[in-house]
Amino acid sequence: MDKLSRRKLLAGGTAGAAAAGLSQLVPGAGPALARGADAHEHAGAGEGSHGGGAEGPTFRKGAAVDHGANGFDPSELVRHFDWGRTRRLASGRVLREWTLVAEDKEIEVAPGVHYPAWTYNGRVPGPTLRCREGELLRVHFVNSSDHPHTMHFHGLHPAQMDGVPGIGAGLVPTGGSTVYEFDARPFGVHLYHCHAAPLAEHIARGLYGAFIIDPKDGRPDADELVMVMNGFNTNFDAQGNQVYAVNTVAFHYVDQPVCVSRDSPVRLYVVNALEYDPINSFHIHGNFFNHFPTGTSLTPIEYTDTILQGQAQRAILELEFPYDGDYMFHAHKTEFAELGWMGFFRVGNGATRGAGAADYCDLGELETPGA
Repeated sequence: MDKLSRRKLLAGGTAGAAAAGLSQLVPGAGPALARGADAHEHAGAGEGSHGGGAEGPTFRKGAAVDHGANGFDPSELVRHFDWGRTRRLASGRVLREWTLVAEDKEIEVAPGVHYPAWTYNGRVPGPTLRCREGELLRVHFVNSSDHPHTMHFHGLHPAQMDGVPGIGAGLVPTGGSTVYEFDARPFGVHLYHCHAAPLAEHIARGLYGAFIIDPKDGRPDADELVMVMNGFNTNFDAQGNQVYAVNTVAFHYVDQPVCVSRDSPVRLYVVNALEYDPINSFHIHGNFFNHFPTGTSLTPIEYTDTILQGQAQRAILELEFPYDGDYMFHAHKTEFAELGWMGFFRVGNGATRGAGAADYCDLGELETPGA
């Protein structure tokens, strides 16, 4: 089977062509993605264009990922925070503990497109670990994978707790375990990932997750969402990715929009875990947000609708939606969006609710201006 680059997938100018390419990446996998309601019925509309505008890519009608088999559902993952187990020490300090297990697992990243992932606790991304500034953190790591792994946390900690080969516990072999212990600082949104070599492969396979440290006095109440931007190199050639997503499943939030309330604070924890591409981005339609890079300051640096992130960069974005309706969010990198990295926020209960995503998935015949 010939390798397919993402640019080759898009060369035909339609997501239908990309879908056909995706179906070839995994033996026996049928086309999972379509342009508009039916890529075959509407292939002539806008043929040869790059992307397709409103008639953009999404799941083909009736196609779905088996979230039960995956063991996680992006619609649940987006609001799931793992606070671990806590107890108060004699000193009065809070000790917070987690157990994370590395395991090899096949996951479905688009309907019919399966990927041999390496996971923390059976999911990609791994659990969103959450704690409060100043707590003592203890992470019990067990390696049930067929490969040696580690856990490296972004933050402040002793060298012995850095989770890199040759220092402290170093590489944890198959069947082995270790404990990482450090103070929760600084506050902000961080990440953790495996740091075994080859590092790119260990990250690309799925060994990463978000790590949030709340300020001692907390943050204002909001509807909080975690969005880990990622991708999957199904060719295993380290030449870009063939599938892109937020929280792993391509186009999931087009198929199942993220529901939020109108005129209520929304807080996004956005982490870029994408491997094999130097940059990623987050863009929202019809709105602006306050941007807090790394979340280590309580003062935003800008009010904008688009941010760029290199790998491991992250941010807190805060906004409110003043109108009902469906609002798209996506990577403002066309190839990434066309290959899975896009979704919708569904706001309120007004008459326009559901219209955007539904129309995006089901377009009628398009009229040609001047025809």
